[in-house]
Amino acid sequence: MDHSLPPSLPKILILATLAGGYAGADSTGQSHIDYPANTYILPVMCPVMFPPEFFIRAFEHGIDGIIIMYSGTDSPYKVEAEGTAKLLQRTYALMKARGLDIRRLRLAAICTVCVKPFLKEVTQMAELLNGIGYVKSEIAAHTAHSAQGANA
Repeated sequence: MDHSLPPSLPKILILATLAGGYAGADSTGQSHIDYPANTYILPVMCPVMFPPEFFIRAFEHGIDGIIIMYSGTDSPYKVEAEGTAKLLQRTYALMKARGLDIRRLRLAAICTVCVKPFLKEVTQMAELLNGIGYVKSEIAAHTAHSAQGANA
């Protein structure tokens, strides 16, 4: 897969659990099925190991959308399903406070052989980001709005 990006493609980060999402991504690759080149996959043990601030920093550093792909309630880690839901709620609150569209962060249950669902999630995120634009623009607009409010 060619990872050189034209400047017009928003960046998608996938946090893919080893027990689910990463295996689904691997199955997609082994099937030689293309998915958007603007997608970066980070294999992780469990998404609850990331604090909400990780996601905010990722957005601030130019990641336009994040998909957490995990095995859902089939996870071998008891804390994963409930803990991830709580993590997202805390992260969504921080995103709202910073004027970030919460659709930029998505949770998806992907099994070890889920090629079509993997492709569907990546495609949906790419289409969403093409519609709502770059996160840097959203951050700049919120910063400008906040500065105007402070000067009023």
